[in-house]
Amino acid sequence: MHTYITDGNEIYRRSFAMIRAESDLTAFDADQAQVAVRMIHAAGQTDLAADIACSAGLVPAARAALRAGKPIFTDVNMVASGVTRNRLPADNEVICTLHDARVPALAAQLGTTRTAAAVELWADRLAGSVVAIGNAPTALFHLLNWLAADPDRPRPAAILGIPVGFVGAAESKAALAQDAAALGVEFLTVHGRRGGSAITCAAINALATEQEILP
Repeated sequence: MHTYITDGNEIYRRSFAMIRAESDLTAFDADQAQVAVRMIHAAGQTDLAADIACSAGLVPAARAALRAGKPIFTDVNMVASGVTRNRLPADNEVICTLHDARVPALAAQLGTTRTAAAVELWADRLAGSVVAIGNAPTALFHLLNWLAADPDRPRPAAILGIPVGFVGAAESKAALAQDAAALGVEFLTVHGRRGGSAITCAAINALATEQEILP
């Protein structure tokens, strides 16, 4: 018979302690480090810390938006499903418009992917929201271009742009880091090809509460 740790909170405590011991978190303040630790935990790779980048105001802006009850917009249902609802401070709505009936025709009209076209449906509630893109570089590129096209368009409080992949992922995340200040948004990303739904959800869940481990 195998023996193993069965206390979930103890597993988290030991895991986070190991991450903090093995990762270089010196580039982050205390709140940013809490988010980075969660992301590293989801990836299982301590070297992820070197690729995590965020604006100085990312954590307070995202947390303020969530406390104010603003929605979270996601590019895919996998990200939406990974948000731990009992961590959200204001029963925030988590919205994914990918499967909206309007999206296929809109994608054809715009000549883009469905995940990118779905971003167009966020406009009415985008102001002050938190955007979490964990899969589709085209969605991140489309959002950046949409915001840049008109300075009067509503701005989210924060963009978590962490798509994964080999085509466009690294480039879209570099564009986010480059353009965020000019667009007037705070950002979080993971440079390079790595990313994905698990890391993105971990970031959202860390931002949702200052308590690292829930009782």
